[in-house]
Amino acid sequence: ADKEFSEIQTLPGPSGKDFTDFNKIKFTIKTKSGAEVSVQGDRCGGSDSFATVADTAGKEVFRYYMPDEDDKVMVAELEKKYPTAMPYFFTQDPDYVTVKERVAKHTVDGKPADGVATIGVAVETLKVAEYLTPMLQEQLK
Repeated sequence: ADKEFSEIQTLPGPSGKDFTDFNKIKFTIKTKSGAEVSVQGDRCGGSDSFATVADTAGKEVFRYYMPDEDDKVMVAELEKKYPTAMPYFFTQDPDYVTVKERVAKHTVDGKPADGVATIGVAVETLKVAEYLTPMLQEQLK
């Protein structure tokens, strides 16, 4: 875990019980075969998101940024229409619409929802997160 970037917070939840989680995290996983992947996230850094892919020399070869220029226009319109809504809803609005349409179609025709994670994928992803969390917390002490 990257100690300079990562942060853990303990805050009271709705029940009043304290809950500890990462508000920012950055780490690298190296496989047994030597492949590496790095992950960085900041849940409190605003509603913009980006992802980058770098080659083995560390040179960036791809970047995805959200919202893009077209999305920024849509976000401004939604902010005016719904001034009390959370800002991140606006940047994610097109994705929510797409997911809802695909899942609704699946409920009608029974075919897999294209591009939507299954419950099985979600469970396996949570298993990875639950496996990594205590190791990352320990590295950040």
